[in-house]
Amino acid sequence: MRLLMLFSKTRTFQSIAGLFAISFAIAAHGQAGYWHTSGNQILDSNDKVVRMAGINWYGFETTIEVVGGLWGQDYRYILNAIQSNGYNVIRLGFSNQMVETPIIPNHISYSNNSGPINTDLKGLNSLQIMDKIIAYAGQIGLHVILDNHRSDASGQSALWYTDQYPESAWIADWVFLTERYRGDSTVIGVDLRNEPHDANNGGACWGCGSQTHDWRLAAERGGNAVLSVNPNLLIFVEGTDCFNNDCDWWGGNLEGAQAFPVTLNVANRLVYSAHDYGPNLYQQGWFNSNTTYASLVDLWTKFWAYLSLNDIAPVWVGEFGTTNNPGDIQNNAPGSQGQWFQSIITFLQKNPQLDWTYWALNGEDPYGLLDYNYDSNPVSGLKQQMLTTIQFNLRLSVAKSGSGIITSGDGHIYCGALCSYPYPTGTQVGLAAIPAPGYTFTGWTGCDNVNGSYCYVTMTQAKNVTATFIPANVTLTSLTFKPTYVRGGQLSSGTVTLSAPAPNGGVAVGLSSDHPGVAHPPSFVVVPGGKTSVSFAVNTFPVKMNTPVMIMANAGSSQVSGMLTVGTSFFSQSAPSNGSGAPQTGNSKVAASSSLENASLASSGAAATSNASAAGTSSDASTVEETSEPGPRPLKSQPSGSPSSSQRTNNSHEDLPQ
Repeated sequence: MRLLMLFSKTRTFQSIAGLFAISFAIAAHGQAGYWHTSGNQILDSNDKVVRMAGINWYGFETTIEVVGGLWGQDYRYILNAIQSNGYNVIRLGFSNQMVETPIIPNHISYSNNSGPINTDLKGLNSLQIMDKIIAYAGQIGLHVILDNHRSDASGQSALWYTDQYPESAWIADWVFLTERYRGDSTVIGVDLRNEPHDANNGGACWGCGSQTHDWRLAAERGGNAVLSVNPNLLIFVEGTDCFNNDCDWWGGNLEGAQAFPVTLNVANRLVYSAHDYGPNLYQQGWFNSNTTYASLVDLWTKFWAYLSLNDIAPVWVGEFGTTNNPGDIQNNAPGSQGQWFQSIITFLQKNPQLDWTYWALNGEDPYGLLDYNYDSNPVSGLKQQMLTTIQFNLRLSVAKSGSGIITSGDGHIYCGALCSYPYPTGTQVGLAAIPAPGYTFTGWTGCDNVNGSYCYVTMTQAKNVTATFIPANVTLTSLTFKPTYVRGGQLSSGTVTLSAPAPNGGVAVGLSSDHPGVAHPPSFVVVPGGKTSVSFAVNTFPVKMNTPVMIMANAGSSQVSGMLTVGTSFFSQSAPSNGSGAPQTGNSKVAASSSLENASLASSGAAATSNASAAGTSSDASTVEETSEPGPRPLKSQPSGSPSSSQRTNNSHEDLPQ
C-alpha cells in the first residue's frame, strides 16, 4: 500500500511518470574473488570496503571431528540460518589430527521431523564433510576462514606445535589445505593458530627471537608457506597472552606488533586478530567497580585496537561472546558481563573498520546463538539485534531506463524518491517494476530470480540489476462503470479498454478524478499482456446530494473519460442510466463484479454485488464488497533465514587463562 499512497498524492500519473524509470545498481562489495587489505581495511576483489561480520561454528577441531548441530539439522539449513541472520563469514576450526587422520563422524543424523537430512554426507570423512560445507557456503554467498584451532583434537596447547604434531606438520597441513581449496574464493583466508599463550611460562612469546617460542616468527614462516601456494589468501595472525609482563586474554595481546610486526612475502595480506571476553569467562583484574566504557576502550586500544586506529593494519576480533541471559547482554553495573558486552558492541559500532566473528553459533555452547536443535531463530532476540547493528550492509541503488517505477516489498526502495538502501548481508529483496502510463515493462537483467515483473535478489554481494520500460504505443477506446450510480461510501467497478491487446509486459493506465473527495479510483492500473481491458474498484464517499464525477484515464497521449454518479440513496439498476445522473429503478436482481487481471503485478480489483428484493421492495440493493486497491505486492524483503542459541561446552574452556 505504500506505493499506492505515494501515487495518490498526484492527481495524474502523467505528472510523475518521468521520475520513474528503473535501473538497479547494487553498489560494490563483490562476493566473487579474493579479498586484500589496504591500511586498516579489508577490500573485496573490486577494491570496495568490506566488513567481516561473522560467526564461529566449531566442532571439526574436537574429538567428534564434525561441526555441531548436524545431529538435528541438515548442514544446508544451518548455513542458510547463518546467512539469513546477516553474517557473511564463518570461522571454521580444525585440528591437525583431523587433517592427517580424518574419521567418519557419527554425530550426524540423516532424518528429522522434516524428513531426510544430510543424506549426501553418508560415508564421508571429516575432510570431505568440510568440503561440502565450504561448497554450499560459497553457493549462498558466505565466506570461510580456516582456523587451526588445535594440534590434537583432545585439547589445546600453548604453542603452535606439539611433540606429536611438530612445526613441520603444522606447516605441511596448512600447505595441504591451501592446495585443497586453491582457486575457491569462498575460503578467503587462514587463521594460522588459535590463541597462542603462556608467554611467561615457556609458551608462545612475541618478539623474543626464539625459533621455537617466538610466535611472530612462526607466523611469518607459516603465512609465507600458505602464500607460496595461494598468494591471494588473507593471513590472520592472533596475538599471545603477555608482552613485557603485560597480560591479556589468550591470543588477545598484540602490543608486541608495534615493535615487532609480522612481515609477509606478499603485501596487503596481513590481518591481526585478537580475542576478547567478559568476566563470566574469567575475572580479569580490569573488571571491577570502577570499570567504565572508557576504561575498556583504553584497554582494547592498548592491547590490539591501536593497530587499526593508527591505520597500521586491519584488526579482526576473532572471538567474543556472551550468554543469552538479558543481564549478560545489557547491564550498567560496573564490571559486569552485560556492561562488557554492550561496551564492545558500542566500540565496534563506532569503529566499522574493525572486523569480527562472534563466538559461537553452536547451540551446545553457553554463548551460542542457536539452541541445541539449531533452530534458525536466535535464542536471544536482544543479542541478535545488537549484533545486527554491527553487521556489514550492502547498498542497493536504483537508477532509471525508460519510464516507470520500482518498489521493494519492505518499502525501503521506491524510486522516484527512495532510490538507495543498505541491506544486511543475506537479505532477500523482492522488487516490482511498474510502467508509467503509456509504457510497458520489457524485462530485467541481473536478478537472481525473475517472475514476470518481479525481480528477486539475495544480498550476498553487490549486484547490478536493470528494469527496462519502453513506450507501449496503445490507444484507449473507452472507460465504463458498472453500476454508473452508487450510494456514497460504496464501490463501483470501472473497466478501461484498449483498441488492441496490450504488449507482453502489460501497459499502465493512469487514472484520476475531477472530484477525488467524492469518487477516488486507483492512481493507475495495468492492462496485462495480451489483454484488451482491465477492471478496477472506485472508492466513493458519502455525499449530501447526487454528484456526477468524471474519471479520466490516460496512456501516454491517449486519453478517455467516463461518468459516475455518487448519490444519497440506493437504487437497483436493471437498465442503463437515463442520462440525468439518476439511474432508472427496478426490482430485478443484478450483480456487477470485476477483478484486476494482473498476475505479473499481483494486482486485484474490487467486486461489487447488487441485490434487490424479489418482492420489488426497496432495500440495500447495491451492496459492494470492498477489497484493497490494485497495485504491486512484491515479496516482502526479509533476511533469508535466522539462527538461535544455547551453551558453551568444554570447548569453551580452552580460552581460560592459566
